[in-house]
Amino acid sequence: MSSPRRGCPAAMPPSIWRERTSSTLSAAYYQPSLTAEYDEDSPGGDFDFFSSLVTKWEAAARLPGDSTRQVVVRSGVVLGRGGGAIGHMLLPFRLGLGGPMGSGHQFFPWIHIRDLAGILAHALEASHVQGVLNGVAPASSTTNAEFAWALGAALGRPALIPLPSTVVQAVFGRERAVMLLEGQKVVPRRTLAAGYQYSFPELGAALKEVIA
Repeated sequence: MSSPRRGCPAAMPPSIWRERTSSTLSAAYYQPSLTAEYDEDSPGGDFDFFSSLVTKWEAAARLPGDSTRQVVVRSGVVLGRGGGAIGHMLLPFRLGLGGPMGSGHQFFPWIHIRDLAGILAHALEASHVQGVLNGVAPASSTTNAEFAWALGAALGRPALIPLPSTVVQAVFGRERAVMLLEGQKVVPRRTLAAGYQYSFPELGAALKEVIA
């Protein structure tokens, strides 16, 4: 998506003030790990099909030359009402049948949909923002088990029944299941340094808003 920078003279050539933002999946770009921590400068994008696909998406969105300010937002699992990962999780959790997926030890990079939209808007409006931003919440050490417990608490239900990997693949499909079963600790270091103020930095508040 491209837009003119605010305050630029109408007579200025468009190539001087064009801007572009795009969004890809951080959960696919960075290699799954139980120990590594990834920020916007960490390597990735070349270890399997999905990471290579994200690299190709980002390359396709990039405009040639230095005259265009470009921002790529790599998002985690997006929490919002009416669909997505939460849409599949709510029924079993409401019935008291929810719990960690797979081992539960994998990191679970997440972001509230309002913050993802906010980061994109901030990237468009703040002229100093450039390059890659990790679109994940600051609570980067959240594991899948902790996410399950927080969702159960928000619903007032227990979350003790683990969901085997085979069931996760059957419910979400093999491609989406990879995002849920193989996690990464992703930190939004550059996003925070760029001055973005999160509306939902903590998981509990984000989940309560989503299920309200």
